[in-house]
Amino acid sequence: MKKPAKKAKETSWGGVAAWYDALLEKDDDTYQAKVILPNLVRLMDIKNGERVLDLACGQGFFTRIFHTAGADVTGVDIGAPLITLAKKQSPKEIKYFVHSAEDLSLFQDGYFEKISIVLAIQNIEAPHKVFKECMRVLKPGGKLFLVLNHPAFRIPRSSEWGFDEATKTQYRRVDRYMSESKIEIDMNPSRPGTSMTVSFHRSLQDYFKALSNAGFTVGRLEEWLSHRESEKGPRKDAEDRARKEIPLFLFLEARKSA
Repeated sequence: MKKPAKKAKETSWGGVAAWYDALLEKDDDTYQAKVILPNLVRLMDIKNGERVLDLACGQGFFTRIFHTAGADVTGVDIGAPLITLAKKQSPKEIKYFVHSAEDLSLFQDGYFEKISIVLAIQNIEAPHKVFKECMRVLKPGGKLFLVLNHPAFRIPRSSEWGFDEATKTQYRRVDRYMSESKIEIDMNPSRPGTSMTVSFHRSLQDYFKALSNAGFTVGRLEEWLSHRESEKGPRKDAEDRARKEIPLFLFLEARKSA
């Protein structure tokens, strides 16, 4: 690895570091723990000693799991408060760096076998730069694993749940999809204004084009559902049925040619 070359930019997630850490570490019923983690571990199939980069790693929730699975893992995030938390909660064998995902100049070409970007690419302004850097630092045949809020169904301020009383149907309304957008999101509505982050909406086409332009081939796509069930009530059956039909998360596996 090279030494860090540039100071990282600021990120909206630095200001919500403590809240996000408490959410993941104290609540074992999160989507991260119940949906994303088991699926991601299954699909990444980490081998002992593999060099894995957890890009935009946050406070190290997934980074630590990759280490436990046997990876020689490195975590990178632009948010200094998040990296501080990650270091406090991780074994010393895990290397962490405060750095932008758009500039991975601290790593040599072909350094990693696998890279994960979990629930983060939607918060990054220039994904095409990120993908190009991932392509550079991956070994031939290396893989990039992406998890994001499903862009077809979870569009900030342009999609929401609805209920049709006549047919007793829970449905998902989508007002727009193709247009890119940049929106501030309150991550903790119970305390308005305390957990604001920035999110970017892009279509599936946008992501596939950016990956292709960077040289990647998408080899796998999965759509992941909620694990939760509604409490008893007149809408329970409809709500639970909708959860099994409308996915919350999109997974993409992209490969660098050997």
